[in-house]
Amino acid sequence: MLSWGRFRRSAPDLASSGRALLYRDGVGLAYLGTVRADGGPRVHPVSPLLVEDGLFALLMVSPKLEDLLRDDRFALHTFPMYDGEDAFYLTGRARFPRDQALRRSVAAAFLAERSLSSPPPGFGQNVLVELHVETCVLSRAGEHITWAAADPHFYEIGRHRAMR
Repeated sequence: MLSWGRFRRSAPDLASSGRALLYRDGVGLAYLGTVRADGGPRVHPVSPLLVEDGLFALLMVSPKLEDLLRDDRFALHTFPMYDGEDAFYLTGRARFPRDQALRRSVAAAFLAERSLSSPPPGFGQNVLVELHVETCVLSRAGEHITWAAADPHFYEIGRHRAMR
């Protein structure tokens, strides 16, 4: 498992492409997949934040936060493209940093990305979550590149085949 900064240093091209897809609308937007208590999947939209060397989210108390507190595994997938099929997907484990200076930096980034001068109601109750990267897939123009933290020098490049 790698922090975003270590992932970026291990696979700079993938991290750069992933960042561009996460922020293609000017703010971080993605779907967060978690594991429900019954083992089933749960998917929620989130606003990931790339701050300093980390990939973060500020989550309100909700089923998705409860899922991560119980089972820290997650999947994160960029929003669908308006035109084309480019996508960035990663899996990993969530961590819950308690560093207040880091939380202030992440909160400031959230507000700045949205040009907000003050936080929305209830914002102070959100929980800081750091998403550590285990695997990722970048899909562009029908080709995909797969990367795994277990072997950061491993890249699998492939072409999707049409299903018949």
